[in-house]
Amino acid sequence: MQRHVASEPPFEAVADHSRSAETDLELLRDVLRLLPAGVTVQDAQGQFLIVNDAAAAQLGMADGAVPARSPRLEQRREAGCEMLRAGRPAVAEECQDDGRARQVLLTSHRPVRIGDRDLLISSSADISEQKAFEDQLFRSAYYDELTELPSRRVIEHRANALLRREGEGGGGGEKFALAFLDIDNFKHINDYYGHAVGDALLVELARRLCRELRDCDMLSRISGDEFLLLLSPIQSREEVAEFLKSLLDRLSAPFFIDGSEIFASTSIGVSLCPDHGQSYDVLRHCADLAMYRVKNDGKGAAEFFDAGMEHEAQARMKVEQSLRLAILEKRFCCAFQAKVDIRTREIKGIEALVRLRDHEGVIQAPGTFINLAVELGLIDELTHLVLAEIVKSIDRINATFGPDTTISINVAAKQAGNPEFMQSFARALEATGFPTRFMIEVTEDAFVAKTHFQDEILPIFRKLGVGISIDDFGIGYSSLSALADITADEIKIDRSFITDIHKRPRSQGILRAIESLSEALGMTVIAEGLESHEELAYLQAATRIRYAQGYYFSGPIFLEELKPATPLASDARAGVASRPPQETRYANARGNRYRR
Repeated sequence: MQRHVASEPPFEAVADHSRSAETDLELLRDVLRLLPAGVTVQDAQGQFLIVNDAAAAQLGMADGAVPARSPRLEQRREAGCEMLRAGRPAVAEECQDDGRARQVLLTSHRPVRIGDRDLLISSSADISEQKAFEDQLFRSAYYDELTELPSRRVIEHRANALLRREGEGGGGGEKFALAFLDIDNFKHINDYYGHAVGDALLVELARRLCRELRDCDMLSRISGDEFLLLLSPIQSREEVAEFLKSLLDRLSAPFFIDGSEIFASTSIGVSLCPDHGQSYDVLRHCADLAMYRVKNDGKGAAEFFDAGMEHEAQARMKVEQSLRLAILEKRFCCAFQAKVDIRTREIKGIEALVRLRDHEGVIQAPGTFINLAVELGLIDELTHLVLAEIVKSIDRINATFGPDTTISINVAAKQAGNPEFMQSFARALEATGFPTRFMIEVTEDAFVAKTHFQDEILPIFRKLGVGISIDDFGIGYSSLSALADITADEIKIDRSFITDIHKRPRSQGILRAIESLSEALGMTVIAEGLESHEELAYLQAATRIRYAQGYYFSGPIFLEELKPATPLASDARAGVASRPPQETRYANARGNRYRR
């Protein structure tokens, strides 16, 4: 039986196989070196046996060489030894910050045994951009971008945590106060100075609010100009009142922004836990109601919630619902008040004043609904209703007041700064067929605010021949220098300057200055709120003012109460200039002394 002995491979084949293995190993080294993930291999003593290029960059090694001392390397070495001792794979985030850039690595560690050696293979991916994006999302979700204050959800979470602690403590937990802060007239500041200054004001105000807060307190910006302040813990109502008083004193100092000196008061409403509620929503609602009480009482103060505020809010809600329903049902009518030549008693024009008629037919004065209509965004529709009422009644208006009298319609400053509404209103005026009869009355802040009115909107009305009147001049943001830049046809001096003008030398001086400048600029002056013979006599004797409006001549009256044969102009022709005020009013207008 022959034995077959395997022949050994020839030398050339062995050499080729060896060269192939070396080639494969070199290829493997190159691939490992160029992998985008950082790969390291450590032994049980923590020594690095393999470090590819990506890992070298991540760990601060120059060309893969291990530096003598490196915090990053020491951290990785210690972590590697711990992983090998534990013998379990793990995934960890490693944050590295050298002062210039922040790098975050997501590293997977896997212990292995190869031959008789325990090794740790680690693979790291750079997730710095992903973490930066996550941080940005977190900041935007939980912090206000402008002021860097916590958002509403953060302060709500904090309040709820305190409330849970209160509940778990059986009512003997930590007491706290929740204050609702609102900057007064912030829209006017934005309109006048611009949004960049408005934003800078919010930042400075936030800094000023935070200045004396404790670490346990929290301030949050919850919307445009609204803030929530949580004071915890508190000992008493008096302690909170004293702190808020010092806070308001700090806020009363002017803010110097972009070369402007800005005064910005703040209204604050406060609720106390557990006195005013034991849920965040209730406490927030109570603080909100208290803040609105401050707004209604004059602004720039702090007030604690009381039960009466809830009744006021319910009454306000009832008015709001009634207003919405009245607009839907078109239950509005117009009263008209004449602008009279104080020397001839001729009627120059009339002002249309909107009135609400309730379901019982009782007329409601505008003080009960106009501001609310502006606040709720219903004023645009209401203004169009007034125009429709005028168009429907134009024949009666002409028969009563004459076909040449102008017809004034009030437009709120908020509307005047809204190009979309003003353009639609201009089209509606043009559609009447007699746009030149109309005069648009806007308050002075519509002119001086940095809105589109003066440059973009006013020319549209000029092209139609519609007149422009400055209403209530003297009580807003006016100055004589501002008046010089306004292109209006008429200026109505607020009644606060006209009341008892014959007794008030300072008001007389102001009146003369406004009169002179108005004449130089070609604007007709109307004195508003004329109510007494003495006031009339002063205007006739000491000024060149020709026109006035007020109860001395007539209060606002309704067309259905008039007889076309008894306009004011007929009184003048009949020689009744010296009649007492009650005899110079329209015969059927008594009892309708509704102010605007």
